[in-house]
Amino acid sequence: MILRGGRQVGKTWSLEQFGREHFTATVKIDLEKRPDLHRMFAGNLESKALLSQLEVAVGQRIVPGQTLLFLDEIQTCPRALSSLRYLYEGAPDLHVVAAGSLLEFALGEISFPVGRVQFLNLYPLTFAEFVLAGGNAPLYDMLRGPPAALAEATHRLLLEELKRYFFVGGMPEAVGAYIDGSMLQAFEVQSEILSAYRQDFAKYAPRADKDCLNQVLDGCAAGVGEQIKYSRLAQGFSNPTIHKAFDLLCMAEVLHKIPSVRTPVLPFGARVNNRRFKASLIDIGLMQRLAHLPADVELRHEDLLAIYRGKLAEQFVAQELMVSQNSELYYWAREGGGRPADVDYLIHCDGHACPIEVKSGESGTLRSLHKLLAAHPECPEGIVLYSGAYGRRPESRLRFVPLYFAGALTTPGADAAAIRFPAS
Repeated sequence: MILRGGRQVGKTWSLEQFGREHFTATVKIDLEKRPDLHRMFAGNLESKALLSQLEVAVGQRIVPGQTLLFLDEIQTCPRALSSLRYLYEGAPDLHVVAAGSLLEFALGEISFPVGRVQFLNLYPLTFAEFVLAGGNAPLYDMLRGPPAALAEATHRLLLEELKRYFFVGGMPEAVGAYIDGSMLQAFEVQSEILSAYRQDFAKYAPRADKDCLNQVLDGCAAGVGEQIKYSRLAQGFSNPTIHKAFDLLCMAEVLHKIPSVRTPVLPFGARVNNRRFKASLIDIGLMQRLAHLPADVELRHEDLLAIYRGKLAEQFVAQELMVSQNSELYYWAREGGGRPADVDYLIHCDGHACPIEVKSGESGTLRSLHKLLAAHPECPEGIVLYSGAYGRRPESRLRFVPLYFAGALTTPGADAAAIRFPAS
């Protein structure tokens, strides 16, 4: 099994903890810190010979059924990725896990053992996990869904918690610094993580220019929720150069590309328009840090949609939906003549396409969402994520859901506890 994810989302810690809980021993080999071990993967990859060499090198026995073999930072040794096939075939009782960042770069250099390896994705902590890390298990259970109408006091408490999450984010080290210290300490950790990301850009060479990568990262943080135009992301570089930098940041899982679809019909991937797309960042806390938001000013806003002109809310929803669906995310943009129209996100729910808008209230025109629903009666309803209470307007095929329930929208029975808004 290979655990994928951006840098510092907790891959190494999670696999070490897994080994402690489920195996007699864990043999961890960090292939970034031990480049001398790369030569063991350079020759014969027959499993018995390879395991024998690794045992001698680390001074530990590797016993199938008892030992977890953990190859960390495996992207630094592409031949180690190739060895997974032979370990699977030659030592089927041995449990092998691997982790690494920039894996897509390494996978492009080898013939990968398709069908021999399971991939899992690890993301920053979701809002529900952030609440649980803070010690509030009852709130965590509520956020796991399905969405429902809550008491006003609970609703207000969750909005305040969500405001804090907007700034702390879900990177494990930043969350720990906030819980054990303060929000300022979390900001310091975020700055250190971003510095580490920028230092990593040297590893992208010669694929992309380091200065271009820096500008693209900053540009995407400022442009969350907007259609991407390469020329606006970086100055002094050609569009093909900016395009390549953007794609590499997506491969490294620092950015996530959100393509538009021509029609809101499943499967979304078959209806993608690759010329229109948005982007979200790996983590909302890192996004606000990149945008240099004045936290003391922004935290005074009562409406979460007023913070950074609603961009943090759009980033939050994108993050939550990608984790809950464990898949790509899409949005709808109308093509052809007429006034432009787009809807923030699309998800699949109970076999149907479901459009989602992130708005500041239940009032307003929701023009694009109404246009989509009128043109596509097969969509059962549209969802509006906002700072208000849970409710439904059946006559308009709309459901209004508090922002903090974004990650629970695909929970079975997620529409079972609706209340009605008065018709207006």
